[in-house]
Amino acid sequence: MSNQLSACCSPLAREPLTEPQAVELSRLFKALADPVRLRLLSLIASHTGGEACVCDLTDAFDLTGPTISHHLKVLRESGLITGERRGTWVYYRVHPEVLARLSAVLVPGDAVVTS
Repeated sequence: MSNQLSACCSPLAREPLTEPQAVELSRLFKALADPVRLRLLSLIASHTGGEACVCDLTDAFDLTGPTISHHLKVLRESGLITGERRGTWVYYRVHPEVLARLSAVLVPGDAVVTS
């Protein structure tokens, strides 16, 4: 994840984004713009212990394994999740700090953000 995004915590309504910030944020929002990826992210984040095995994720969809793998790859490459291989399975975790940055930028200018 680039340092540009870490500087991007001001709400959009408070100050304009720089071009690099907009590029970085658009990459993240594009990764989330697909319903399957959004659901995968939700399944991972809400899974017990905050991580989910790919074996737990594939059964939730009427999609092939390679299609699920593609969507997980997009989420991983965008920096929204991380994966760790344990034996034959990969376990995924959400990067909460990335989600916090995304939500912070969407807060209306007069709203108070609590962490």
